[in-house]
Amino acid sequence: MPAPIRLAFSPDSDDLFMFWALLNGKIDTEGLTFVAERADTEALNERVVRGDVDVSAVSIARYATIAEDWLLLPHGMSVGRNYGPVVVANEPCTLASLEGKRIGTPGHKTTAHLVLSLVAPRFEPVVVPIAPFSRAFEAVRSGEVAATTLIHEGRLTYAQEGFALVADLGVAWANLTGGLPLALGGNVIARRLGPELIAQVSRLCRASIAWAIAHRDEVIDGLAAGDDRKLGFDRAMVERYLDLYANADTADAPEDVREGVRELFRRAHAAGLHERLVTVEYAP
Repeated sequence: MPAPIRLAFSPDSDDLFMFWALLNGKIDTEGLTFVAERADTEALNERVVRGDVDVSAVSIARYATIAEDWLLLPHGMSVGRNYGPVVVANEPCTLASLEGKRIGTPGHKTTAHLVLSLVAPRFEPVVVPIAPFSRAFEAVRSGEVAATTLIHEGRLTYAQEGFALVADLGVAWANLTGGLPLALGGNVIARRLGPELIAQVSRLCRASIAWAIAHRDEVIDGLAAGDDRKLGFDRAMVERYLDLYANADTADAPEDVREGVRELFRRAHAAGLHERLVTVEYAP
């Protein structure tokens, strides 16, 4: 029997949604077995450098520094179309007013951090882990940071927590690029698996996403009831989040999404934020 395929992904709803069918016996895995573990976004971004997993969710921004060893899967992306991570503060303000101040980010290798650096280049970044989700809110309330960047479900709950929107980075990105979508996260697969196994695993991951989209209500009910999450989000909150980040763009990235990825890397390189201009290579 072949060795299990090792998956790593975040605890947010869209990652769980994508791998639900694969890990819950809903699709034929063609003789392969899969084991999974979860970690926050920045931990996943570092995990791929060690190479001790086979498929991992990562920030799209991180792909620029791991492309030599990993292919980007053409499915499984979390894409914002005129929406994305949000920067919030205790009181209404502008990004310009935060110049030189401490702003929380989910990690230096995250797409949110990179886009924030492109649209508001003069700030002091402070890494605020995404788990627990309340951590980012606590950092702003305490004055640890003047504002913070929220990704995952936190972007839906900041208003009820009493915070003011400073900027939506998806909107800022669209304004900067003439309307391109912002691919925030994606899944990568290790080149060392070889072409045949890469193609098979990619096919199964695609099938898992397709099954979840076709059985959306069943998966959402399962996510909302999951004992492992303990995040306090009800079914309606999970559904709202998946409306944003588990959709047709997730099933297969269209050309404008791929162009958005290329443009992100072009701008990062031009701004000196990435050492080299990477060529994006996709698995089958």
